[in-house]
Amino acid sequence: RTIKIGSTCYFKHGSETKPALRKALLIVLGVLFVDQATKLWVKSTMYLGQSHEITSWFYIHFTENPGMAFGLEWGGVAGKLALTVFRIIAICGIIWWLRNTMKSGATSVATWGISLILAGAIGNVLDSLYYGVVFSESLGKVATFLPESGGYAPVLQGRVVDMLYFPLYAGELPGWFPIWGGQFFTFFRPIFNIADVSISTGVGLLFVFQRSVFK
Repeated sequence: RTIKIGSTCYFKHGSETKPALRKALLIVLGVLFVDQATKLWVKSTMYLGQSHEITSWFYIHFTENPGMAFGLEWGGVAGKLALTVFRIIAICGIIWWLRNTMKSGATSVATWGISLILAGAIGNVLDSLYYGVVFSESLGKVATFLPESGGYAPVLQGRVVDMLYFPLYAGELPGWFPIWGGQFFTFFRPIFNIADVSISTGVGLLFVFQRSVFK
């Protein structure tokens, strides 16, 4: 249906809501499958700190992140609980945003961007929700699935599994370089996962195509 306001026509694509919903669902489920599959593989085959060199600039390096994306931490146990609860609330908000966007006739870029953000947020929350319950510690050994003595952490306090490491440059910066001159520097230092990539890609799409997404 078409609504005319002044000289501008706004198109309400009610008939396209279902295809858009299917597309969003496929994006979210696809990202979640890849994200959780890689994390479960790393957690069940590698010990903490172990690395597999794929190329000189790409490693599968197993680390666990108790806090935010890219290894950032905040507030200890209380901060971890607060962060997980905040993530769950944020997921509800993103679902509401995606639903309303599709109902108003979202562009394909908007559907992709918001769906990728949603998938990444859910992927990292799943780690916090159940990894601590179903796995033992990975320090110095490969974790046991469903250990008899119980997992390494209660519900909501599991650690996020990270494994993607891209040290594109590693070396001493020249002395004239501002701030870090003369120091050993690695780029890109943070270790992340598929969920982080999904969130970053979604945000990037919305930023680059903001004129069409938020018109």
